[in-house]
Amino acid sequence: MRFGAQTDEVTSLLRIVNLVRTGEASTRPEIGRLTGLGRGVVTQRVEAAIEMGFLKDGEYGPSSGGRAPRTLEFDAGQAYIVTCALGALHIRVGLATLDGEILSHAHRAWDIVRGPAETLDAAIALVEELLAQVDDRPIWAVAVGVPGPVDYESGALVAPPIMPGWNGFNVRRRFEQRFDAPVWVDNDSNILALAERVHRRADTVDLIYCKVGSGIGAGLLSRGHLHRGANGAAGDIGHVRVRDSEVLCRCGKVGCLEAEAGGWAMVRDADQAIADGATGALAARRQNGEPITPEVLTLAAIDGDALAISLVQRSARLVGESVAALVNMFNPGVIVIGGAMAGAGEIYLAEVRQRVYELSLPLATRDLAIVSSLKDESEPLRGAAELAIEELFEVSLPRWFASGRPTIEGVKAA
Repeated sequence: MRFGAQTDEVTSLLRIVNLVRTGEASTRPEIGRLTGLGRGVVTQRVEAAIEMGFLKDGEYGPSSGGRAPRTLEFDAGQAYIVTCALGALHIRVGLATLDGEILSHAHRAWDIVRGPAETLDAAIALVEELLAQVDDRPIWAVAVGVPGPVDYESGALVAPPIMPGWNGFNVRRRFEQRFDAPVWVDNDSNILALAERVHRRADTVDLIYCKVGSGIGAGLLSRGHLHRGANGAAGDIGHVRVRDSEVLCRCGKVGCLEAEAGGWAMVRDADQAIADGATGALAARRQNGEPITPEVLTLAAIDGDALAISLVQRSARLVGESVAALVNMFNPGVIVIGGAMAGAGEIYLAEVRQRVYELSLPLATRDLAIVSSLKDESEPLRGAAELAIEELFEVSLPRWFASGRPTIEGVKAA
């Protein structure tokens, strides 16, 4: 069954599909109570939704005295969402269902400085390897996370400090050409904030996800929704100015938080301290010719290396000062610390908490929780799937629903 213009029938069908998809209703009588539609109309609409492939019959529910009602389920397995998370030194891809379950995923070490063409070819090849191992279902959406500023409306990167050659590159178009499906591209901190929302699910989540890896960024959730700002740059705290700092940042500016507290800055400072005579396990590693990375630094701190602990704690104090400014302005209920530095656990968190509580207003911190992120490599893929689901079913669904599946043109239509 297909429909033309947006009619009352289509509108009620839309609502019924979303009631079942979100779990607000699971039987025909529940749909009737929530929508006010008569039993015959509900039956007609549900049959249409089943014919279109959005809903399917489930098990019988509990009886309230009469015949047990047949439950309804959203058919989340009718199509795939392709998820892709690009990092400074890795590529992760996955296939997800329409309710966000990650069915399969793959990972490859990769240096993002190899440029957009080579990097996206490698990412798409990984996706194609996954697709070759599963049954043939349509791809309804692609969501991509990148470690740099993104113009969300166009899908193009804008002067990303750690991604030379990517400025102005339209990531969206490359995936659209290959998969012929709607594509959304966002900053990796925003993607990770959405992954946290999956675990909390309350519509009232006010959350800051602060990623401290090689670089530093933040994703902001306000009442459960991402706050990107006018151009998609909200939360880029890695390039706020640190007081009295004159250190040159990779972005070309001086005194950025990332240049003082990011993972790459900590590796730089560790190398300098070792050259100046610092000793310990971290120094021994460097002297043996082994590389120091942000992950190595956090592990060394946990193992008690004095140099690593001092670097980790200094990073946490500086990050805490910048986050405190966000706390006073944004008043979140939760701050999640993620990225490589989250691996240092309480060594890092304790310093962040101390600075936030010292520098923020009492009311803003009264119910504030500051926690580490889940250390799950699938989290960026889960967040990417959440982005695609939100765009498909909460933003653009009325534009493509009558066609039975999303298209690039249908999603973009006004």
